[in-house]
Amino acid sequence: MTDAAVAQPSNPGSHYAAVTARLIALLLPLALLAGAFGSQYLGGLIPCEMCWWQREAHMAAVIAAALAFTAPAVSQRSRIFTLLAALAIAVSGAIGVYHAGVELHIFQGFTTCTATASGGSTADLFKQIAGAPLIRCDQVQWSFLGISMAGWNAIISLFGAAAIAWRVFHGARG
Repeated sequence: MTDAAVAQPSNPGSHYAAVTARLIALLLPLALLAGAFGSQYLGGLIPCEMCWWQREAHMAAVIAAALAFTAPAVSQRSRIFTLLAALAIAVSGAIGVYHAGVELHIFQGFTTCTATASGGSTADLFKQIAGAPLIRCDQVQWSFLGISMAGWNAIISLFGAAAIAWRVFHGARG
C-alpha cells in the first residue's frame, strides 16, 4: 500500500461530515457570542440573567468544540467533543426557548432583574450596584421580525445543534 493511499480516509463522505460538524460546533457559538457581546458593547444592550445563562452554555460549547480539534476529525474523541458542543448549544437553545416564553409571559421567570458590578472597595461596589440599570428578564430589549434575541438564539441554536448531531451521526454511518 502506498503512503498516498494510507493518508486518504476510507470514506471521504464520512471525513467531510466529521470536519463539517466540528467546524459548525466551533463557529456557531462563536458567532452567537459575538452577536451577544456586540449588542452589549456596541449596541448598548445590557444582558439579563437568562441572557448570561445562554452565553455560558455557548462558552462551554466553544471549549468542547476546541477540544474536538485536538484529535483527527473522524476519531471517537473528536466526535464525542463535537457532540458535547452540540449538547451545550442545544442547552443554550432550550434556555432561549424558556427566556422567550418569559418575555412573552407564557412562563414565569426565575428571576426578575440583574445588575452588574465589578471590583473595587465595598463602597465602590455599592455605588456601582445602586447606579446600575436593572434588567428584567421578561422585557424584550431588541427584536427582529417580531422575534427577540432569546428567540433567535433558540431558533439558531436548536437547528444548529441538530445539524451538528446529524453530521456526526451521518458521518459515522459512512
